Order: sequence, then structure tokens, then C-alpha cells
Amino acid sequence: MSPSSEPQFDSKAFLSAVTHQSGVYRMYDSGGTVIYVGKAKDLKKRLASYFRAQVDSIKTRTLVRQIADVQVTVTHTETEALILEHNLIKQYQPRYNVLLRDDKSYPWIIITAHQHPRIGVHRGARKVKGEYFGPYPSGGAVRESLHLMQKIFPVRQCEDAVYANRTRPCLLYQLKRCAGPCVAGLVSEAEYAQQVALATLFLAGKNQQVVAELVGKMESASDALRFEEAARYRDQIQALRRVTEQQSVSGNVLDDLDVVGVAFEQGCACIHVLFIRQGKVLGSRSYFPKVPADTPLDEVVQSFLLQFYLSGLGGRQIPSEVLLDVALEDENLIADTLSHTAGYKVRVVSRTRAERARFIKLAAINAQTALRSRLAHKSTALARISQLEELLELSAPITRMECFDISHTMGERTVASCVVFNREGPLSSEYRRFNIDGITGGDDYAAMEQALERRFGKQQEPDKVPDVLFIDGGLGQLRRAEEILARQLEFLGGKYPQLVGIAKGVTRKAGLETLIMGESHEELHLPADMPALHLIQHIRDESHRFAITGHRARRAKARTSSSLEDIPGVGPKRRQALLKYLGGLQEVKKASVDELAKVPGISSELAQTIYDGLHSA
Repeated sequence: MSPSSEPQFDSKAFLSAVTHQSGVYRMYDSGGTVIYVGKAKDLKKRLASYFRAQVDSIKTRTLVRQIADVQVTVTHTETEALILEHNLIKQYQPRYNVLLRDDKSYPWIIITAHQHPRIGVHRGARKVKGEYFGPYPSGGAVRESLHLMQKIFPVRQCEDAVYANRTRPCLLYQLKRCAGPCVAGLVSEAEYAQQVALATLFLAGKNQQVVAELVGKMESASDALRFEEAARYRDQIQALRRVTEQQSVSGNVLDDLDVVGVAFEQGCACIHVLFIRQGKVLGSRSYFPKVPADTPLDEVVQSFLLQFYLSGLGGRQIPSEVLLDVALEDENLIADTLSHTAGYKVRVVSRTRAERARFIKLAAINAQTALRSRLAHKSTALARISQLEELLELSAPITRMECFDISHTMGERTVASCVVFNREGPLSSEYRRFNIDGITGGDDYAAMEQALERRFGKQQEPDKVPDVLFIDGGLGQLRRAEEILARQLEFLGGKYPQLVGIAKGVTRKAGLETLIMGESHEELHLPADMPALHLIQHIRDESHRFAITGHRARRAKARTSSSLEDIPGVGPKRRQALLKYLGGLQEVKKASVDELAKVPGISSELAQTIYDGLHSA
């Protein structure tokens, strides 16, 4: 059926029945896939704007051409509509919505509820008893804060298992970075509890109170002629003031703030968030949401805010105030929605003065810098891939590349890797490893054959078939790959990849690789400074790294696993019975069939199987 004969969405009939109430709408294509989710204060007015005769937005015109159905959900309030919109975007991931993919967990600093509390980093659900401070934008920010605190407050940071098994103080005690509560007599309970209390006040942003208490203790110790103790308090005060100068913001900004700066160029958006908690700058992070072409900036920012704060991922916390460098029409609505979710008042502000305006400018500068760096990287990647297309004389642009590599040690525990690159770089979510079995040890040709058969031995979606397939090896490996793919033509959907072998050369030095083209087997020696060669080296090195990592993991597992695990019929209970009854694996290996049969749960037939399995090598 031609596109012109496909059934069109009857917008007039649909709009005649739509309500003027607030709610959420979902747009579907002809395949039943949700392609866009939106919310509206007035559903009828908002949806009618899509189907006007003249629509300026290219994105809207493209979207409307694909609409086959529209479903609406009426809500009581705009806040409910905003929350529902977020939940549906999270559920359906529509391709015409702005999407934030940020599944990283956010770390916290914890002071545990222990006889001798420890200060440490915590990720995930806050199930451990204690006080939490944060969240911090990255693990590096937490480690830096812990390192600074160690210089000020001699509170232990070691894990409980280490603490419980100490019989003498560690090096940190000698460096005066820990009071040594693990060893009796080094610090009194009262003194250690006092240092923990001061650390808690410091993390809560009450730096002046901490300084005041330390000054009082220093003066008391000095008046009592305990000059060594007074000197320790003096050093602690000086260290605290230095750290406070590094971390604290100037002015009177004492609330929990997130400052959001935005940069938007060439269809790519960067949103930089500066985290301020209890008057301290905890750090910052740049985010690059997926933005459909021709999306307005205000929609990008609003979508980011909702997905960033309402997702509830990784321990992220909604601050009491969010500062924006872009004014939004729905600022009050977003603030009400965040307040409803957080359970306390949240302000969303774009028009600020003095100190807050300086923070907004700083966040905007960071966003612009991060975006330019990303665009430069993207431009470099596109230049490399364009040169590769020209080099390989391809008729269509490269959208997917794969590379296979084999790793083993003296022929044992062979692992094959398959890494995937698109036009922007590595696509790590689609990397694959293949544990190779049933071949002669060290036979790389057979290993490559098995890996390629497992990769391409079933029906492939067209976009999953690579445009270029690199084989890390010489002409022999390339010929074997050609044979395998020739047998798998029926599964490739009419798309045959360009095969390229990567031979390392005699010296095996980077830059001296030889490329062997599929079919013609023509050899290419590229200049060492050629961008296309750098891309090939990156792909090859990544496949090598991924294969070695898998091989090492497999080898480590083999070292730690019992040889009994490979014997059929011997599960965990029987394995435990054998080891316990005979006194260990070596004794099991020495045992005769009759001795094995005496173990509870081991029959004569199974005893023979175990004996044969242990003595077959």
C-alpha cells in the first residue's frame, strides 16, 4: 500500500469530542507505539494547535504526519497532569519527547549509629542506621570531602569489619587522621563522641558553631596549662577555616540550592547542575538529554527538571530552591509539582539578583564549556567516520560497526568479544562476549567461527547488521569470517557487511597495522596520523580490552571453583557432603570408588561417575 493510500487520522472528529479540562495526551503511530506524550491545561485548545492548517514547527509537522491515534487522560489539576506526563514519558520513552537517561546512583556521606561511629560513603537505599548528608554529584566529590574531613576530625573511616579486628592502631592514627577508637585507651568515649558531634555539625553546615566550640575548648585547655591539648584545638580550628574557605559559598546563601545552567547548540543540549547544600558547594555535573530536532529550549528545560527530580533514582533529593538561567512559563506549576512530591515548599526561580545571579552565570558558563567540548568531540568522531567511509568506498553512511577478538591463555578458557560502535562512538550496551568451548585449545580460527555463528546464526533485524565488520586477525581469520557470513546470508536480511581484517604486523606496534579488505584481500597501510586509522585502532583496542576482561573473569572463576562442579549429578548438597565426609577436595580426589560410595547420598553409579570425572584429565 502506498503512503498516500494509508488511512489518515481524522482530527476533526477527534477534536469535536475532546474536553476543555486539563489532562495528558498520548500520540500513537500506525504500529501502536507511543511517539509523544504531553500535558495541557486545556486539552482541546492544546491538541487543536497540532492540526492547524499552518504549523511553524518542523518537529510538530513531522509528528502530526505520523499520528494514527490520540488518547487523553483527564486529571483534576495541572499538577496531577504534570506528574502523570512524567510517569508516561518514563514508561514509554517516546521518540519525540526530550529524554534524560541518567541511571547513576548519587552517593551520600553517612555517620553511622555505632558505639564508635564511622564516616563513610553510602550509595543506594538508606537502610543503614545513621545520619545522611548529601546527596553528592559524584563519588569523587564525596572522596574529596572525606579526605578534607579526615584532616579536621579524627573520626574513623574504616569499615566495621576492619575496625572490629584491629589489635593495634593503623597508620592513620600515627598521622593523626584517626583517634584510634579500635584500640582501648587511645581515646576516651567522651572525646570521640565529641569529635563525632563536631563532624556532624560541620556536615550540617554549622561551621561557625563548630569553630566557636573549638575556640572555647582551646581557651579552656590553655587556661588549665594543657598547652599540648590547646595546640591540637588550634590546629583543628585552622584546618577547619581553610576547608570552609574552599567549600563555602560567599554571601548569605545558606539554603539547599540546585543551580541549573543551559546551553543549546546544533540540536544538542547541555544542562549543568551546581549542587549547594547547607552553604557548601558539593560539586556539579553536566547532563546531555536526548533532544528531538526542532525542540524549543523551554520544553527541553522543563522536561529535564521533571525527569531529573521526579524519577527518584539514585537517592537524588529535591532541594528547597532551584535557580534557572532560562525563564519558563510554567515555573509556578513546576514548583507546585516539586513541592507536592517533596512534601515541603520548593521554589523555582529564574529572575534573581546579587549572589544567586552569580551562581546562575557560573552554571551557564559551565554548561556552555561542556557543550562545546562535546560538540568538538562529536565533530572529531564524524570526521573520522567520514574518512573511513571514503577509505572503504561505501555507498551508504556507516551507522553500525562491530569488531571481534579472541582471548585465551595457552588455549584455555577462550573468550570471544564483540564490541559495537555507532557514528558517535562505543555502544557499550550492545557489547557481547562468547565463552568458547568444544574446540582444540589455541585454535583461534575455530573460536572465531563459533563466535560468528552464534552472533549471526539467527534472523537479524536490519539495524543490527553492521555496515562494517572488523576482524582482529590476519588473512586466515578474515577468510574464515567470509565463509561463516556466506553461510548466514539468509539471516542478514539482504545486508552484507564490509569485512576488514586488522593484522598487527611483525612488530605489533600501534600505527603499523595492516588492513585487509574483504573479498579483494587487498592490503592497506595507512599513515600513522590518519584519523580513520585512529578510529579503527580505538575499535580494535576496545574489542581487545573487552575480550581480555571476559577471559580473566572466566579464568578467575575456574581457579576458585571446585572441579566437582563440572561433574553431572553432583549439586551443591552432594558436593558439600563429599567434602565434609572425606575432609576436603584433595581427599575426594584420592578416594577410591568404594570410598566415594560410602558418602551419604552417593550411589555406586554416581561414585563411578565422580571418580571418572576427577581422573579423566
